[in-house]
Amino acid sequence: MKTSKASIFCLACLFICIACKKNPNTSDAYGNFEAVETLVSAEFAGKLLKLSLEEGSQLEAGVLVGEIDDGPLRLQKEVLEKSIAALMVGMPDIPVQLASLEQQLAAAKREELRIGQLFQAEAATSQQWDDAKSQRHILERQVHALKSTLHIQTRSLLAQTETLRSQILQIENDMEKCKIINPVSGTVLTKYVEPNEFVTLGKPIYKIADLTKMTLRAFVSGNQLSQIKLGQTVSVLTDGPNNTYENHVGKIAWISNKAEFTPKIVQTKEQRVNLVYAIKVQVPNEGTLKIGMPAEVRFAQNPNP
Repeated sequence: MKTSKASIFCLACLFICIACKKNPNTSDAYGNFEAVETLVSAEFAGKLLKLSLEEGSQLEAGVLVGEIDDGPLRLQKEVLEKSIAALMVGMPDIPVQLASLEQQLAAAKREELRIGQLFQAEAATSQQWDDAKSQRHILERQVHALKSTLHIQTRSLLAQTETLRSQILQIENDMEKCKIINPVSGTVLTKYVEPNEFVTLGKPIYKIADLTKMTLRAFVSGNQLSQIKLGQTVSVLTDGPNNTYENHVGKIAWISNKAEFTPKIVQTKEQRVNLVYAIKVQVPNEGTLKIGMPAEVRFAQNPNP
């Protein structure tokens, strides 16, 4: 009986060893999931009137999610618009203001022609004709001077109105910045402010990320580079229930061309001095993958890890 028990014990040990050898850790790389996070900040300073989102909200790109008080800007715009209206009232009406002088000039030309005809018929003196020519010249110079003055006034007023219109455009641009438009589709990760708070230029309002596609940042050694290439399909394993793995299909989207020391979060202290290459694997996410979650990569796909 003693011999039999010893034999059974040895056989059990052998089976355990064989079982252990049949279940080696075959993962080729380790890392953590990331997502492209966008920090949405205030583009104008003021009181936050509205913010229609909560952490976990699903937002589409281009939707209005909040508003900053633009009341002071509206008042500035109204003042500028009234200033433009006042300038336009003072704009000279060139044809009307020239009408009187042009009528006098036309009469002087007719008188000059009449005196010239009388002079040819020896019914008027040369002095009378010269006086008529002189009067016509004076009126022509007056018309030219008035035209120049009115055009200068017009250009000056137009330049002032253009300056004011440029200021209005700047104000309208600032008013648009008071509208908080969500830039990308995704899930709100963090909300930093609440309505009725005062926000300054550049103050973070919320953080959003597209979680439908996650990126696993992992690390491989130099001798593994020959086993991978861009676009290659790989298996990504995450922890499942009861010490099992959940398998996900991913594609290698990026391979670093520079070596770096192994990050502290990946391996033991002794192994951190090793040089490795970072890779990024894109993995579709149905909601089970989270930012920061650890995962393993197997270069040869294995649907049943």
